[in-house]
Amino acid sequence: MREDMADLATLKLRREALTSQRASGVARVSYDGKTVDYRSVAEIDRAIEALDREIASTEGRRMVRHVRVTTAKGL
Repeated sequence: MREDMADLATLKLRREALTSQRASGVARVSYDGKTVDYRSVAEIDRAIEALDREIASTEGRRMVRHVRVTTAKGL
C-alpha cells in the first residue's frame, strides 16, 4: 500500500509541474531530474489530462467528463 501512495505522490508532483509550466507559457518541464520539451500548449493539456486519469485510477475513482453544448439561432 505504501508503494501506491508514493506513486500517487509522484503523479501529483508531475501534474503540479505541468500545470505550473503551462501557466508560465514555458513548454519545458523538469521533475525528478528529467526534462521534457512539449511542442504546444495542447500537448501539455493532453499530458495533464492523462495524469488526471492516472491519478483518479490510482485513487480508485472514475473521471467524469461534462460536455456542454450551446447553440444560437439567427447569427
